Amino acid sequence: MATEHVVQQGEHLSQISAKYGFLNYRTVWDHPQNADLKALRKTPNVLLPGDSIHIPDKLQKQESRATGQLHRFQVPSQRLFLHLVLKDWANQPLTDTDCVLQLEGKAIALKTDSNGRIKMPISITEAEATLTFKDPMVPFDLVVPIKIGHLDPVDSASGQMARLSNLGYITRPLEDVDDTVMARTVQEFQCDAGLPVTGECDAATQSKLKEMHGS
Repeated sequence: MATEHVVQQGEHLSQISAKYGFLNYRTVWDHPQNADLKALRKTPNVLLPGDSIHIPDKLQKQESRATGQLHRFQVPSQRLFLHLVLKDWANQPLTDTDCVLQLEGKAIALKTDSNGRIKMPISITEAEATLTFKDPMVPFDLVVPIKIGHLDPVDSASGQMARLSNLGYITRPLEDVDDTVMARTVQEFQCDAGLPVTGECDAATQSKLKEMHGS
């Protein structure tokens, strides 16, 4: 039966779709009744808590095959990947950098590419990971906790704070960031990005923030 799903913090569409029995999230994302949400959010894996997603009825499909023979059917599904980019204090990519990703109870040794990127397939149920790496400018290993599916859209205050934190502009717990701290942080980012320094995260600032963050 078709239903409406209200997004909770930490949920992404691949996870939500699987919950309702859809192995391919596009069946849900491309449904006409989700067109407005699709136009608003652009990407299915960066949703805002409170967003409403229409979950359509599952359709029955029939295939004709000859009897007395063995037939194999393969159901297509979408793989989910965790994308990370490591940068130094000067905002330059950490290339060929060894790191360890703690994921699904396993420690996985990885190395960044020439752009400082890491790409790792993950299960749709994975919610947390930990990345450990050594920055040449820091005399100890850095341990970075990762919350999968928790990044909110850039036009939300929570999404702006999360991106500024990931880029190194916020070093305190996000719950301790008040309006004054946020305004000063935005001013610092705008100055570095060559934008008018207003302290307000306007459309131009949001666009640059999303560009530098990568999502």
